[in-house]
Amino acid sequence: MAVSGLVMLGYLVLHMIGNLKIFFGASELNGYAAWLRTIGQPFLGHAWFLWIARVALVAAVVVHGVAAYQLSRRDLAARPTGYQHSGARRTRARQSYATRTMRWGGVILALFIVWHILDLTTLTVNPVADPGHPYQNIVGAFRTWYDGGIYCVAMLALGLHVRHGFWSAAQTLGANSPGRDRALKLTANLLALVLTAGFLSVPIAVMTGIVR
Repeated sequence: MAVSGLVMLGYLVLHMIGNLKIFFGASELNGYAAWLRTIGQPFLGHAWFLWIARVALVAAVVVHGVAAYQLSRRDLAARPTGYQHSGARRTRARQSYATRTMRWGGVILALFIVWHILDLTTLTVNPVADPGHPYQNIVGAFRTWYDGGIYCVAMLALGLHVRHGFWSAAQTLGANSPGRDRALKLTANLLALVLTAGFLSVPIAVMTGIVR
């Protein structure tokens, strides 16, 4: 679960950087999207790299979801029946909050991924649906209150998911230690903040008319 989460985190960082090209105009973003389809040529065919990346991401999402389900079942099976002191109860409450946040955040993000693919990849529900012109498709989508609203809610869920997930992954992979815990927690908070702000800036800029 930790490894698949870090794979998706790396993709999110690159995806956010690419999205921010919208602030440099239509030609910049559309040119970037066209360039992505040429990566690996002539060894790879046109857009092969994108399909390889998509398959890898789908695999990471499936592995992440299956692992989350398995860990949830193990947690329920091993849950203690009670605690003898308030400190343990507070610890359990914090763990339960993090678990609920990750679980429901994961569900929200899974549903959002389906919507996002239909909206800006296959263009099935996109109001513009102009292949090869992502700038126009993004602006057209986020001009609708429901599309911008869905995106903003999902990005807030993403921020919480990254914040808890990065710290959990660090613990799972043995990167944490008493001397590094503070730095890892700070990194988790900064990653969550940067990703949330970066992704939210696009729909907010469109909805407020900064990007037209």
